[in-house]
This record gives sequence, C-alpha cells and structure tokens, in this order.
Amino acid sequence: MSGKLYGVGVGPGDPELMTRKAQRIIEECAVLAVPDSGRGEKTALNIVGDLAQGKELLYCAAPMVRDHAALDAAYEANADLVCAALDAGKDVAFITLGDPTVYSTYLYLHKKVLARGYQGEIVPGVPSFCAVAAKLNMALCEKSERLLIVPASHGDVEDCLKVDANLVFMKAGKEIGALKHTLDRHGLLDRASLVANCGMEGELVCPRFADLEEGSGYFSVVLVKKGEEA
Repeated sequence: MSGKLYGVGVGPGDPELMTRKAQRIIEECAVLAVPDSGRGEKTALNIVGDLAQGKELLYCAAPMVRDHAALDAAYEANADLVCAALDAGKDVAFITLGDPTVYSTYLYLHKKVLARGYQGEIVPGVPSFCAVAAKLNMALCEKSERLLIVPASHGDVEDCLKVDANLVFMKAGKEIGALKHTLDRHGLLDRASLVANCGMEGELVCPRFADLEEGSGYFSVVLVKKGEEA
C-alpha cells in the first residue's frame, strides 16, 4: 500500500505556535520533506527542531526564481522524490512555514502528487499575518472591515491601495523600500506597521513602518489599517 503525503503548516516561526495536529503528523510520518531554497537556511526544519530526529529527510528544491519552466521542473523533481517514498509505503510530511494554503510552494507539489493518483492531506498552520497582528497587539479587521492579502514581492501594488480594506503585504523583502514610498505617496504610511522574522531569531517589530530606516529581510509583513479603528 502506498504512503500518504501531508502538507504540514508549522506556523510563522515560534515553535510553540505549531498545532498539536502538526506535531502528531510529523511524529507519525517516517519521512520529512524539507523545502530547500539553496541558500543554506532551513527555516521550517529549525522550527520543527527535535521532532525531526530519526526521520528520513527529503530536501525538496524551492528555487527563488520567477522562471516558470525552471520552477515546474523543480516541482516535478520534488514529486518524483516524494512519490518514491510513498511507493515504499512511507508517509511523508512536507513541512512549510505558516499555512500551506497561503502563498506556499507546497501546493504545487500537492497538486502534482495527487494528479499521479496518491493521497494527500493539508494540515493548516498559523499564518504569519495573524502572528504579526498579535505581536503588534492589534486586530487585523474589526466590525465590517475587510482584509486584503497582497504578495508584495510581485511588483506594483498601487491597485490594491484603492480597495476599501485593511491591507496585509506579505514577503515584502527587496520591495520594502518601494512599498514604503508607495504608501507614503498615498497618505497611508502613518497607518502602516511592520514585523520581520516574526517569532524567529532577529525578529524586528516596528509599530510605525515610517520609522524603519533600513531593509528588513524576506520574511517581512506590513499591516496597513485603513478602517476607523486604525
């Protein structure tokens, strides 16, 4: 009998924010699939910590590129690795930051493995923007306020500023300066806060995004409160 694939969200960074179900699934699976960007850091693996002991580790390429052909080739290779373990009757837990359904590379693997006829299950995790709001001691949205989640690393965000909603800009990274400038031009900078590396080493909490003088890294979330309670 083939094994089963689990996409396990391990939360934003603080190991205590892993769910009990995530811990159980990781403990029960013989194989741990780990996203590997090729830069040396294995953030999800660091969060899992001792739960990884004794596991067979599969390092799955997660190249930080925009080339669709290169990405698809990496996802196909990852599917080959995972399916080989499943064919051996082993359950595989693919660990991913935050929640697997929110801008996660896991979903591409999930679709490919299911398309090949295997079983898969998604185990939700605490998404980074929820942890960021908690760190800032504020609500993401209240009463009738809406919430719009934006991948800030994917270029121009001007159109999003016109939406009547509080805004979450995820993975701002190299675009942090441009985002700051854009919010300033639209009179929204004073309503913006930033948290980088939430729950991780090097955490940066900036209640006023306007006060940020330097870059803040890839794992940066900017929250803009446009509602009455901002």
